[in-house]
Amino acid sequence: MSTPTLPTRRSALKFLASAPMLPLGALASGSLLSACATSSGTAAAGNYLSSSFTSMAAPSLANAAAMATTTVASSLKVQLKDQGTRDYQLAYETFFVTGDMVPNGKGGQTLAGGYYNILNQPIMDNSVPAKARHFFSDSPDGTSLLKLPKTSVKGVKGNAVFAVVQFEYATRDNAGKDAYGMLPSPIAVLTLDQDKATGKLSLVSYHNVDTSSVNGLWITCGSSLSPWNTHLSSEEYEPDAHFAAEDKMFQAYSKNLFGAAGVANPYHYGHMPEVTVNPDGSGSITKHFNMGRISHELVQVMPDNRTVLMGDDATNSGLFVFVADKEKDLSAGTLYVAKLGSGFSVDPAAAGASISWIKLGHAKSAEIEKMADTLKPSDIMTVSKTDPNDASFTKIFYNGAANWIKVKPGMEKAAAFLETHRYAYLMGGSMGFSKMEGTTVNIKDKIAYSALQNIQDSMVKTGKGWNAASGIALDKPLVAGGVMAHKLAGGQKDLGGSAINSEWMPVHTKALLIGEDIAPDALGNKANPNKVANPDNLKFSEKMRTLFIGEDSGSHVNNFLWAYNVDTRQLSRLMSMPAGGEATGLHVADDLNGWTYIMSNFQHAGDWNALHSKVQATLDPLVRANYKDRFGAAVGYLTASPSSIKLA
Repeated sequence: MSTPTLPTRRSALKFLASAPMLPLGALASGSLLSACATSSGTAAAGNYLSSSFTSMAAPSLANAAAMATTTVASSLKVQLKDQGTRDYQLAYETFFVTGDMVPNGKGGQTLAGGYYNILNQPIMDNSVPAKARHFFSDSPDGTSLLKLPKTSVKGVKGNAVFAVVQFEYATRDNAGKDAYGMLPSPIAVLTLDQDKATGKLSLVSYHNVDTSSVNGLWITCGSSLSPWNTHLSSEEYEPDAHFAAEDKMFQAYSKNLFGAAGVANPYHYGHMPEVTVNPDGSGSITKHFNMGRISHELVQVMPDNRTVLMGDDATNSGLFVFVADKEKDLSAGTLYVAKLGSGFSVDPAAAGASISWIKLGHAKSAEIEKMADTLKPSDIMTVSKTDPNDASFTKIFYNGAANWIKVKPGMEKAAAFLETHRYAYLMGGSMGFSKMEGTTVNIKDKIAYSALQNIQDSMVKTGKGWNAASGIALDKPLVAGGVMAHKLAGGQKDLGGSAINSEWMPVHTKALLIGEDIAPDALGNKANPNKVANPDNLKFSEKMRTLFIGEDSGSHVNNFLWAYNVDTRQLSRLMSMPAGGEATGLHVADDLNGWTYIMSNFQHAGDWNALHSKVQATLDPLVRANYKDRFGAAVGYLTASPSSIKLA
């Protein structure tokens, strides 16, 4: 790690003309550098040339404390056009740990990550009567950082900026029983005070978004910020409507949300929620029913404000694109699924495969929502898990298992938008991916990226759900996963011969970088700790020419946040999460009032399994002490230190 040098006043003034840098402020653990801001907090442009990160080592049991918390020992170098450089040591700052009481902007406090039912009443964990408490999440995920032209929030001394944070699930209840998916996901708007001189972000208020108008939210995972400044959420692992009555998790969800099993309608979940932040720090929500009912993960809207590339976190998942009729309006549009050509490979040296597109249908959200309200699964299609020996049925694979399906006459549109996975397979889509998660876009190079958390199961010829029709036929799994790069282009036609009204359609895919499975090492890692394993969250910085990658790894004892420079191909480890936790909430703001921010959360620290057998005994008491007996998790951002370095 290089040592920062004190600038002369002249060089400091030159640096003020550089691109935005990481925010700075007075923090106990290390404050943000004010290097990139003028006295008003607005960075000038013109002197910035490039950025590079210096990688940190993975923590080891020699420093067990570092394995049991968020650890940062990386640095950032900025190269200026005038040949100057600036070096920054990175650090992590939290807004809160879930379960904290935080200000609500009304003179009171609220529980960070707390769960509420359809009447906005607290959901209580009564599993241990003597320890009854308001349920709160240990799994914050998707985060968006944004500003508005005008704000009306009290208590802000600098610039008012906002973060929308969603909470995916709670791992367990007080009794230690699995609580995954059994609670309606909360989503909150944080009002943050951005110090004009330093860029430091401080929490001013926390507002729970009322989700009752959209029947609550189901397992909100990754997210993105739309080009029109809204938070695009997610609902993954859509409940199987045909077998919802026997789905214990979904019925527990219904009971916690509505007070009784059997009330929640499975067709209301698996869609695309969108949150709009209001000037007073509150938020409103809508749910788009016309973007495919899939395992929505992290979507990316292209620069045309219409084309949406969507992650699909499932076995037998597909690559989906939605093209809106109008810019900045997702209420109507056309849904497509990819069809792969020959040559698909996860070898970065291979040429890759072409992509063509199958139109699944065009719809308005309102019409599909009405179908969701009124149609039963049996109205749309017949589904059997055993072979009916009837030629009118088609065998498909759904979530790793064989299904035999038949669409009811006249129900093609309903099937396309409410039974999207099954219908996309029926229509010839390449439904053979496994856990296609985060997506993002490199606008300059016109390349999109998709994370494959695991490359296994339906992608492997011997795996569950594999089907030759998908065009994916790998000889062996790569559990550590990888990142795919998709070339984008316009002038495309769907396989029916109709023009696709987008200049940003994926037309070719190849592997960008992959992990490496290994025999367990001294810590228990099952993937090379010096390579990405099980990538999940993805975000691309146009300014830094850097792809940021957050891990959801069952292969690394500690999950990491990485930076990959697409020009130099340098991969740098920036941050380590507490053991047993995954890296979530990744968001990069290149320029927010002149400052650059890398948002990052983590989930479920100390969620031990066989991977952690060599470290659990040592780390468990440390993680419990750090994070509310393993019930808490942090929401925060990557920043820089030390506070002694300031520029005029």
